[in-house]
Amino acid sequence: MITIRKSSERGHFDHGWLNTYHTFSFAGYYDEKYVSFGALRVINEDRVQPGQGFSTHPHHDMEIITCVMEGALAHKDSMGNSSVIRAGEVQRMTAGTGITHSEFNNSSTGLVHFFQIWIVPEEAGLTPAYEQVLFTPEENRGVLCLIASRDGRNGSLTIHRDISLYSAVLAPDQEIIYNIAPERSVWLQVVRGRLLLNDYLLDEGDGAAVTDEELLSISAEESAEILLFDLD
Repeated sequence: MITIRKSSERGHFDHGWLNTYHTFSFAGYYDEKYVSFGALRVINEDRVQPGQGFSTHPHHDMEIITCVMEGALAHKDSMGNSSVIRAGEVQRMTAGTGITHSEFNNSSTGLVHFFQIWIVPEEAGLTPAYEQVLFTPEENRGVLCLIASRDGRNGSLTIHRDISLYSAVLAPDQEIIYNIAPERSVWLQVVRGRLLLNDYLLDEGDGAAVTDEELLSISAEESAEILLFDLD
């Protein structure tokens, strides 16, 4: 079964400095049908104005993945990390027993566009940890590039959950076939462009919850970029 989550149905708030879309219930937005999808708790798509951002705030018992699509995001945290996450880079924080961090647009002129993803870990009380990896454009062009996984295989970020997160950039008419193992589910998020997921047409910002399926055909109608979550 494939259930489409249209972009326009997401929670949306434009605060001036922040234009944000929430796929799942988050902060002041609540949708009883979209609180989470398995262990996938948050997919927020954020665009932050130059020099603006999120002041220091806490997290605990969550795996937090940040994928920067455009621009650069400055990060500081209570573990002593201070970094800039640029387009193509992906960051993972294990919040575990508790961390604080801040995130700001590192540019004085351009937007930063990023996805922040929260995954419920397999156990509470983990030791906080941090990781950041650059994936080059060549690595996900026309193929699914593994960017996060339980075992950190193929140079991916390590997360404390049996979830594999892939990214791909497709040229027009390019197709990817993805086989789903028994008792696994998939969430597909369209970052940009338009594509066919089996017989469903998806546009930029749309998502799809996939359960009890064996195979996905992902075919780009125009240049497209996706995130694909293979979930336990």
